[in-house]
Amino acid sequence: MNGEPVTHHLDDVIALFDGLFQQRFNTRLVRGGDEPLYLPADDVVPWHRVIFARGFYSSALHEISHWCIAGEQRRLREDYGYWYLPDGRNAEQQRRFEQAEVAPQALEMLFSRACGLRFHISVDNLGGEVEVDREAFHDRVEQRAARYEREGLPCRAAAFNTALLAFYQRGEPMQSALSAGLAVFDQLRSRVSHAALPS
Repeated sequence: MNGEPVTHHLDDVIALFDGLFQQRFNTRLVRGGDEPLYLPADDVVPWHRVIFARGFYSSALHEISHWCIAGEQRRLREDYGYWYLPDGRNAEQQRRFEQAEVAPQALEMLFSRACGLRFHISVDNLGGEVEVDREAFHDRVEQRAARYEREGLPCRAAAFNTALLAFYQRGEPMQSALSAGLAVFDQLRSRVSHAALPS
């Protein structure tokens, strides 16, 4: 950008998410209460909802990261069909929690960088019986983020990251940032169709 400080408004990240995914995936980003949640469309609300906690920007990026990884069938189930174990995990439960969190937090790290925000890993296990090695987990997340950068992000994550970079790093207007993100889908579709052609 032009050296001016970047301001982070929740309405912007909501507009970027909805602009990329509402029409194509029938999914919207929604401010929630104390707990984040993913809800598929139902008889009352005709679109899927990625609900982030208490209006926190970092919560929005974290929940978007989970959504970007969830497969098509998972996105038809509340909270993707996973059961979240709250604080108070034992050693094995903490190990499984961290294993499941490496990929989404790696995406969140990349999204945070694209926005110009500081990333904070989340491994907290208040009341748990096991000591949490935050530094080791941070290293694993960083290594996974580097692998994403080398090998490519999942399609929806690539589109969102591209739009974030355009909007926050290059200072492009919202519509231009959305166009950049939407172009990722067209590029990937073109790549797939070319790969399907007989050699």
